Amino acid sequence: MIKNTLWSVYDWLFSTMWIIESTRNDDKVDIYRKMIWPEISGNVLELGPGFAASLKFLAHETTNDGSFYVDPNVIKSYTALEPNPFMYGRLQGNAEANGFNVSYDRLSYPSDKVHNTVSPKPNMVPFKIVRGTLDDAADIPKAVLAQAPYDSILTSFSLCTVRDPETALRNIQSLLKPGGTFYFIEHVRQPDTKDMTVVEDNGVDAVFWGKVQDWITPIWKIIGHGCHVNRRSGLTVAKIGGWKVVDYKSVRPTIDLQSRIMPLSFGKAVKADN
Repeated sequence: MIKNTLWSVYDWLFSTMWIIESTRNDDKVDIYRKMIWPEISGNVLELGPGFAASLKFLAHETTNDGSFYVDPNVIKSYTALEPNPFMYGRLQGNAEANGFNVSYDRLSYPSDKVHNTVSPKPNMVPFKIVRGTLDDAADIPKAVLAQAPYDSILTSFSLCTVRDPETALRNIQSLLKPGGTFYFIEHVRQPDTKDMTVVEDNGVDAVFWGKVQDWITPIWKIIGHGCHVNRRSGLTVAKIGGWKVVDYKSVRPTIDLQSRIMPLSFGKAVKADN
């Protein structure tokens, strides 16, 4: 009981901090996210969406009443797998603002805690909020499994917090249909100086800042709700196998001090056909 209460407080504190930090974060990374997010299509699963501000970069259309909503001809359904329930209010609000018909998975999240949802309109794309993670194949929520296989699975700054990145990626692969695509944008440890994926260097001392990331990770992961700033997520995606195509780029932003400890890798990986 005490452990659950403390964990709930931890979730609440992080979600409160994220109200401010997510805006600053989006301002820095949206230029890269919008290079790949418009390609997302079909039956979609997002791991750790937080407030899901990135929904605005999905394919949209202008409806008869002048609303600018997600295009049902491109996005067929959307499952948001988010472990922190204190994110749900803003997550739901962003989804509804983009024209989704939001519902909650009552098995993973009790009905007495569900936020009120708007009345659906014709052709609204279904959007289901599910509580859980992909940390363990045996614990993947039934609502996620029921909707599989997925055409598109995506993560934004989620692989830094999963228990084990390779396990999460294997579970992502298992949920993708053959030929389905995993889209990602993740902050990573400073890529090596000769890393050919780096397309924006900005003169950053990769060796020094990589060591800084290693030094601060033990404290940062406590402050940042499990966030490891020194994971090589792009490289991990490429190395696990099971893909027929892996295409990602890395950048070393220099907007501020935080940017130097949070370079980015972003791109996509297409699951092998068999």
